[in-house]
Amino acid sequence: MSTLKKAKNFKKSKPGLYLSIGGSAFGAISAVKQIKEARAEQDKLQLVDALVSAAAVVTTVALLVREIKRLGNDDVLAP
Repeated sequence: MSTLKKAKNFKKSKPGLYLSIGGSAFGAISAVKQIKEARAEQDKLQLVDALVSAAAVVTTVALLVREIKRLGNDDVLAP
């Protein structure tokens, strides 16, 4: 199996999806900081941008969790 194919399969494995959720956690931290800054500056446009970013992170995590549930026993990297 080629390295590229292994990398693609990793993205569809439970460990790969958990790693993606962890990456999304960093996005959530960034969105929270952005929301705090926007509130402090009373910048409505920046606040809307931060809220949209937060919504994107929530949606991404929800999609990843759904994918983990779908994998079940079909995990590519499962022993």
